Amino acid sequence: MKLQILVLLLTAAFLMISVTTFASEAGPGITADEALQKLMDGNERFIKNQMNTINKAGEPKVRQALVAGQKPFAIILCCSDSRVPPEIIFDRSLGEIFVVRVAGNIADPVILGSIEYAAEHLGSPLIMVLGHQKCGAVGAAAEAHGATHGNIGAILRTIELAVKKAKLEVKDGNTAALIDAAVDQNVKLTMKDLTTNSPIIKEFASKNKVKIVGAKYELESGRVVVFK
Repeated sequence: MKLQILVLLLTAAFLMISVTTFASEAGPGITADEALQKLMDGNERFIKNQMNTINKAGEPKVRQALVAGQKPFAIILCCSDSRVPPEIIFDRSLGEIFVVRVAGNIADPVILGSIEYAAEHLGSPLIMVLGHQKCGAVGAAAEAHGATHGNIGAILRTIELAVKKAKLEVKDGNTAALIDAAVDQNVKLTMKDLTTNSPIIKEFASKNKVKIVGAKYELESGRVVVFK
């Protein structure tokens, strides 16, 4: 009797591992362009206050369907700013997007590792680096004078190059315009960091297994603008 119970338990464990592995390796089953369109369609619903997907996130069947594994269709690297929650501005539910948040949407080794995991093991075909208007981290880097206290300095130093590039564009002393330009430059530099500092992401991008896009969220309109 004990042997039969043991066999049943081992069989159940094997099936659970197999289901989880399949769910992860199978990926979301859509292309990067289709994934991007899903994000933009959700953003359009958010702008029009017609959200429907995220409202279903609390349904028990949604949670139960994700117990076996996750297949997020997009990876989003964005700022920790409380005004820019990706699940809300893209009207997405549980298990749909793999979100990595950090002040200034920068890509240090830990962040890169998280993105590598989602691309390599979950099969997500799209990586979006999302900046936003009036980013506090970018603003602090643009206005920094000398040393900063604590670990905040590590963030600001990472954004310094974006500010330097923005200053080549904005030369009239307009601080708001400088920060806005630096936000764009920071997104572009982070996109570059993904392939420069991660051989895994570089390989996936070169083989068209993932597509990397940059975008910026407009605070007042709620619109996400994808960079050309």
